[in-house]
Amino acid sequence: MPAGPNPAAAMPLDGLRVVDLSSVFAGPHCARYLADFGADVIKVERPGGDTVRNMGWRDAQGETLWWRLVNRNKRCVTLDLKHAGDVALLRRLLAVADVLVENFRPGKLEALGLEPSELIDANPRLVIVRLTGFGQDGPYRDRPGFATLAEAMSGFASMNGEAGGAPLLPPVALTDEIAGLAGAFAAMVALRSGVGQVVDVNLLESMSQAMGPLMTAWHSEGYLQPRLGAGIPYSVPRGTYQASDGGWLAVSTSTDSVAARVMEMIGIGDDERFTTFEGRMAHRAELDEAMADWVSQRTLDEAVAAFDNAQAAAAPVLDMSQLATDPHTIARESFVEVDGLVQQNVIARLSATPGQVRWTGRDEGADNNCLANPDPDDPWPKA
Repeated sequence: MPAGPNPAAAMPLDGLRVVDLSSVFAGPHCARYLADFGADVIKVERPGGDTVRNMGWRDAQGETLWWRLVNRNKRCVTLDLKHAGDVALLRRLLAVADVLVENFRPGKLEALGLEPSELIDANPRLVIVRLTGFGQDGPYRDRPGFATLAEAMSGFASMNGEAGGAPLLPPVALTDEIAGLAGAFAAMVALRSGVGQVVDVNLLESMSQAMGPLMTAWHSEGYLQPRLGAGIPYSVPRGTYQASDGGWLAVSTSTDSVAARVMEMIGIGDDERFTTFEGRMAHRAELDEAMADWVSQRTLDEAVAAFDNAQAAAAPVLDMSQLATDPHTIARESFVEVDGLVQQNVIARLSATPGQVRWTGRDEGADNNCLANPDPDDPWPKA
């Protein structure tokens, strides 16, 4: 497992100043993506620590793995925003910051005396990224901002699960990851504009972006995608199939050329029912049965090798232990060990100015000393 890269190396967002007031996942992910590429992110916690410090698995030091991940590459300070002195200190930071990330319920930032328009008047270049469940307006603006709600309401759960079974929610914080990326992207777009402004990102609309043309299909054709297990309407066969040794193979045939090669490989290339997209879609059950039968007669390695030889799309279903030791992820250094913990490496590779995982989420108040004795000409704390 590779060690973390040189923390002194230059990165593309060096000099970008970010204040992270957010908690749980979407907001911290947004700020973390900026930090991974060199932004100086100051993570502000309430006294007693952020909620994420008490969520999920813990490391040998007793800190949660979630905290170590979503708040990596950030400096950690503690401020009590119920106290006027700490609010004033935060205002000094925001007066020279480039980005503020927050995910309070709508109106809470204003209730703290941090009206966005006033913050931008004081710092005309400030970009304020506001991540919520449903946005800054609309009838649901005051509902709790949990990813589960977005996954239920976006259409995702309604079509996820086995045919005839219950709707299924994802087993990971999927919406928070998507919204975090959307927030980081939107922050960079707003920074590129050169104009201080509010960026309104919400979980429901972020998850809706992942639904592809299904809203268009509903409006134009009245189409509602049913639950198909591991299948999807426009790729047949597509799903997971068990091999003779108990392993599982994931198969996709999203193009006619790939589908033709798969049909030939499993011995049904001459069957006219399966030569077109429409035909395969109409005979989904028969195709799934043929695919399952073919895979069941081979070990997982044999099935993967056959697909590779046919230049068709299939992959083994891996768990975390298998992904960690996969030769491709090892060669790509997809995971990196920092501070004794293995985490995902940076999300994108830049050839000239790559990002870096420099440290994991720090202890509570680890950087409080940087707030002391601010420079009157530049109150941003020195690293």
